[in-house]
Amino acid sequence: MKVLLIEDDDFIARMYAKKFTLEKFVTMVANDGEAGLMLAKKELPNIILLDIMLPKMNGWEVLEQLKRDPSTQAIPVILLTNIGAPEDIQKGFDLGAVDYLIKAHFIPDEVVKKINSIVTP
Repeated sequence: MKVLLIEDDDFIARMYAKKFTLEKFVTMVANDGEAGLMLAKKELPNIILLDIMLPKMNGWEVLEQLKRDPSTQAIPVILLTNIGAPEDIQKGFDLGAVDYLIKAHFIPDEVVKKINSIVTP
């Protein structure tokens, strides 16, 4: 399974990349929205984990563009962020995210379980 993590916090990105690799996921990491969008279009991962607060292009813009592009619109996107206001969560689902996870509330094992429940290899 190919997983794309779009996350600008290097510590968090490395932590999740290590966990995903241990789970035998092919893991790609982009540290800004523009790079993440380009990588998604090039690699067509099975699932994308997307932060909202990103340099160059925020997660909302990335999600909108992913869902507008026929080549990427079917890829499930989980928003993985620390922004947890109810209106932001609703916006994420309205834009097409399949789940919305608050980083502080989930450990990597739980995120792996979410991925596996959404994408069956």
